[in-house]
Amino acid sequence: MIKPHGSDRLDPRFVYDTERHHALSREAESLPSLLLNSAAAANAVMLGAGYFNPLAGYMNKADALSVAATLHTTGGLFWPVPVVNLTSDAAAIRGAKRIALRDPNVPGNPVLAVQTVEAIEEFSEAEITTMAEQIFRTLDPKHPGVSTFTGLGRIVVSGPVEVLNFSYFQQDFPDTFRTAVEIRNEIAERGWQKVVAFQTRNPMHRAHEELCKMAKEAVGADGILIHMLLGKLKAGDIPAHVRDAAIRKMVELYFPANTVMITGYGFDMLYAGPREAVLHAVFRQNCGCTHLIVGRDHAGVGSYYGAFDAQTIFDEQVPAGALAIQIFRADNTAYSKKLHRVVMMRDAPDHAQEDFVQPSGTKVREMLAAGQDLPIEFARPEVARILMAYYQEEAKQ
Repeated sequence: MIKPHGSDRLDPRFVYDTERHHALSREAESLPSLLLNSAAAANAVMLGAGYFNPLAGYMNKADALSVAATLHTTGGLFWPVPVVNLTSDAAAIRGAKRIALRDPNVPGNPVLAVQTVEAIEEFSEAEITTMAEQIFRTLDPKHPGVSTFTGLGRIVVSGPVEVLNFSYFQQDFPDTFRTAVEIRNEIAERGWQKVVAFQTRNPMHRAHEELCKMAKEAVGADGILIHMLLGKLKAGDIPAHVRDAAIRKMVELYFPANTVMITGYGFDMLYAGPREAVLHAVFRQNCGCTHLIVGRDHAGVGSYYGAFDAQTIFDEQVPAGALAIQIFRADNTAYSKKLHRVVMMRDAPDHAQEDFVQPSGTKVREMLAAGQDLPIEFARPEVARILMAYYQEEAKQ
């Protein structure tokens, strides 16, 4: 199986040893506490699950600045996005060597992890601004990633973590949330050698379904990992439980048996376009995948990124050998009225726009809310019915 990023073996930061887990839980009761923001909590979950291998914890100021500027830590590890614990108030933990990190997303704010504090430092306003521009390629406050990142605080608390639970993800998505360790184990159990990963924060329409099948065939993969984001999204995005149900129905009815793993991961969407595409590649490699589908405007939002910037970053900013995972470069996919099948648009140069079935997102939402069937060429009817029920319920509120 493909090696994890940066090491020969996966080293998740979750504490699996029962005795150590109990000891940390007891210790946490007497430690100074820091209530995390959702972004820092999601980073802890990803560290615990092994997705952020080989990182042992949160980056310090120098590493965060270096990663934002060069995609490398000060020690030379290739990494695309700072993994930080930012806060606006560190008064309660000043001078502490170990602290309890509390979960903002679970009632009662239980302890999510215990952190050994290596440094408590502060970014200047200019440094936060520079990092935001380097990560997101914009400082527009309307960009959801920019507004989130610049509002997390200026104080960075660095050091290794020992993670005690996976926040709300295991409880809310017991059939879907999986750690990188669990995904690797299942890939091994299935005997898969080549695995192509598909990232999604949306329901999958007909073109996404066919894209996964195209990619599997093109790279000769044994199976497909459909890997959905389960964390926080921007307003207007479809909730994870609705996406989960829709994707499961699609796979049940329209994929050959035992060719797809449906899983999810506990992270908040960054909407960082090219940088986030590279991060997706890093943690899919840690899952054991050999290929990642990178499509048009991958991890983008609005019109902040060029259509294929998330592909060209792998040529321009990812050094040779930095990642073992390979990229399957996809174009926009849509149903061709001429060919009576889904194609990648680049493979149909003789087509005009009207030769494709490609309703706008706004039109799709309006039709679903009104109880109107979507074109069968665009969405499987069983999937559309799940989405229709959601949008009709939303329309009532």
